[in-house]
Amino acid sequence: MKNKAASVSYPRNRSSGPVQAIRVKPAAGNPRRGWLTAGGLTIPVALGRGGILANKREGDGGTPRGSFRPRQLWWRGDRHSRPRTFLPARTIGDTDAWCEDAGDRHYNQAIRLGPEQGGDRLKRTDHLYDFIIEIDHNTRPRIAGRGSAVFLHLARDNFGPTAGCVSMTKAAMLQLLRRLGPRTRIIIG
Repeated sequence: MKNKAASVSYPRNRSSGPVQAIRVKPAAGNPRRGWLTAGGLTIPVALGRGGILANKREGDGGTPRGSFRPRQLWWRGDRHSRPRTFLPARTIGDTDAWCEDAGDRHYNQAIRLGPEQGGDRLKRTDHLYDFIIEIDHNTRPRIAGRGSAVFLHLARDNFGPTAGCVSMTKAAMLQLLRRLGPRTRIIIG
């Protein structure tokens, strides 16, 4: 996957609405890499360092197996214009963060942090979180320790594994966003 951009295949006929489902499967021989398919779009993705796991736990590095729905797009409005998508969208601000503390009542939810507070801030100096697709993993009900902050986001330059998310190139993300709506199922595994 040296030339990641060349690995993206684009559909000939672009639909006018969101796809019903996208699928994420592990790559043969490498559980930390995979393929995402959405309609006629097929893109390489990086998966969690623990591969795809049926019994996801906080900190295990696994990408959760299951069927999920996208909730909303978070994006860096200071770096990019709003992408085309059928999803609700929200810009990432300086205080936006995600609670990964299983003992906190806000576990696996978006939170706001003051300048002196620590936490998983969504506004990062690198580009991994320039576009985040929030999914409904471990939301109804939220169970402490069953995993938090599982997103679809941008990949590292070396396409290294994630902490449990699904990551891809910016070009692939922008193509995928054009096909996602709130009722699209994200099937992992």
